Amino acid sequence: MIDANGLAKCFMVRESTKAFALRARRRTVTAVDGVSFRAEDGQITGLLGPNGAGKTTVLRMISTLITPDSGDAIIDGARLTTDRERIRRALGVLSDAKGLYWRLTARENIVYFGELHGLTRKAAAARADHLLDELGMAQLADRPTQGFSQGERMKVAIARALVHDPQTVLLDEPTNGLDIMSTRAMRDLIRRLRDQGKCVLFSSHIMQEVAALCDRIVIIAHGRVVFDGTPEAVLAQAGSGSLEDAFVRIIGSEEGLFA
Repeated sequence: MIDANGLAKCFMVRESTKAFALRARRRTVTAVDGVSFRAEDGQITGLLGPNGAGKTTVLRMISTLITPDSGDAIIDGARLTTDRERIRRALGVLSDAKGLYWRLTARENIVYFGELHGLTRKAAAARADHLLDELGMAQLADRPTQGFSQGERMKVAIARALVHDPQTVLLDEPTNGLDIMSTRAMRDLIRRLRDQGKCVLFSSHIMQEVAALCDRIVIIAHGRVVFDGTPEAVLAQAGSGSLEDAFVRIIGSEEGLFA
């Protein structure tokens, strides 16, 4: 379970003037401004918002990749501000398909990360075989990942994130780059994780994906939570029969929705 309370993060950015070679000024940009929500075990919680809303920053704070300026979170009983190493060992995190060792095969990549999480080589290999089969990757298991497509790399990355069988899973746009059949397989895997009692938190801006998967939706706009509830509740609040229309009405703008 994830219980986030008042997470906030600001970044300093440089703003160049026309004569940027001579001078540049800095300003503070608030990426996340007091975000609070709960993602329960046995549920799929969707973090929804336009590009630049703060979704990825929230996921990076929860996964300990960046430190919040204020606020805290309890993740499977561990406190974000004091138990960062425990959280890192426990979480399964998919940020993107980068970070694979291209000279290693799909199987070798997964086994390697399993061992980093403390699994024996035998246990990591068994988990790798199971995940490769679930993701329809058995025929590619012993090929170097260097020649893989974006979708194939994404599948290896998700297997790497799940190799240690984490209770809580963070997925940042998990179907990015996948074809129709691979997307269906990924959605089925996410549902199975929920049915196993795991906490799944994923970010997306694809309405069909949210409608197909989410038990709960957290909508973020301009770094703040503007809605937290079930898909049925978001339709009722917006007075709409379409999740896409409801989303636009709640955030108050169509800007960035499909960017």
